[in-house]
Amino acid sequence: MVWRGTTTISERIFACLPYLLPIIDGLVFGSFLLRQFPVLQILLLPLQPVLVIYGSLGQLGQLLVFFALFIFVVRNEKISHFIRFNTMQAILLDIVIFLCTILVRVLTQIPNTGFAIETIANTIFLGIVAAVVYSVAQSLLGRYAEIPAISDAVYMQVR
Repeated sequence: MVWRGTTTISERIFACLPYLLPIIDGLVFGSFLLRQFPVLQILLLPLQPVLVIYGSLGQLGQLLVFFALFIFVVRNEKISHFIRFNTMQAILLDIVIFLCTILVRVLTQIPNTGFAIETIANTIFLGIVAAVVYSVAQSLLGRYAEIPAISDAVYMQVR
C-alpha cells in the first residue's frame, strides 16, 4: 500500500538495500540446507562481494552498521518514509534473527537435539529468505511490505 505518496525508482532501490542485513545474518541458519542442496549456493553468488565486505567488518563493525542504519536512516525525517519504513523492517528482521540465534544456542546445550536444531535452523532460514524476497519484491513495486507483527512494530517506530 502506498499511502505516503508515490515513490521514485531510486527510492525503491534504496528501500531494498537494507534487506541485505537480514539475509546475510540469516545465512548462518542456512548452512544445513545449503550443505544438503549445494545447487542453492549458486543463488548466493551475487551476494559474495557484500558477504566479504560485511564479514571483514567484524562484530563491532556489524554492530556499527546496525546502529548507523537506525540513527542515520530510520530517525532522519528528511529521508522518505518509504525508505525509513523498509530500513526499520530490515532491522527488526535482523533482531528476530538475533533472538533465533539465542534460541538455537540454548537448544544446542540439550543432548540429542541435532535433528531438531537442523529443522529449526532450516525453518528460520527459509522464513527469513521468504520475508526478504517478499519485502524486496514489494519495495521494487513501490508498495509497503506488510509482514504481520513486524510491520505493526515498524509503523510504531516510523512516523
